[in-house]
Amino acid sequence: MELEITESAIMRDPDRAMRILRAIKTLGITLSIDDYGTGYSSLSYLQKLSVDRLKIDKSFVAGLLCNDRDQLIVKSTIDLAHGLELEVIAEGIETPQQQAVLQRLGCDYAQGYFISHPLSSEKVFDWFYARTEREAALRAASG
Repeated sequence: MELEITESAIMRDPDRAMRILRAIKTLGITLSIDDYGTGYSSLSYLQKLSVDRLKIDKSFVAGLLCNDRDQLIVKSTIDLAHGLELEVIAEGIETPQQQAVLQRLGCDYAQGYFISHPLSSEKVFDWFYARTEREAALRAASG
C-alpha cells in the first residue's frame, strides 16, 4: 500500500506531518510526496521526512521537451531524490518522447495518459493482460 501526500499538506504543519508520517511508516506503508516542486518546502524537511518516493509534478513534465529549465529542474530533482535514496515518479506523461527523456534522466516510474487513462479496478486486469500479451508479441517478433 502506498499513501501519497501533497507537499503543501506537509508544509502546513511540518513537525506534525513528520510525526504522523513516521507513525505511518512503522505500519509498512510506502509514502510518496505528490506534486513535488509546486509547493514551498524546504530541502531540510525533505531530508527529515520518512518518505520513499517523490512525484514530479506534471507541470514540469509538460515542458520537458521544449523548455531547458524544466528539463534541468526534473534532472536535478531526480538526482537529489536518488542522492537521498528516494525513488522518483514523473506524473503527466502524455507522449513517448516525454517517457524516453525521463527514462534517460533516470526517472524510476512513469504515470500519465500515455501509459493509461484512469481505470476502474475491474478494468485494470484487462489492461495489464493486454499490455503483457502485446509486449510478449513484440519481443517474439524482434527476436
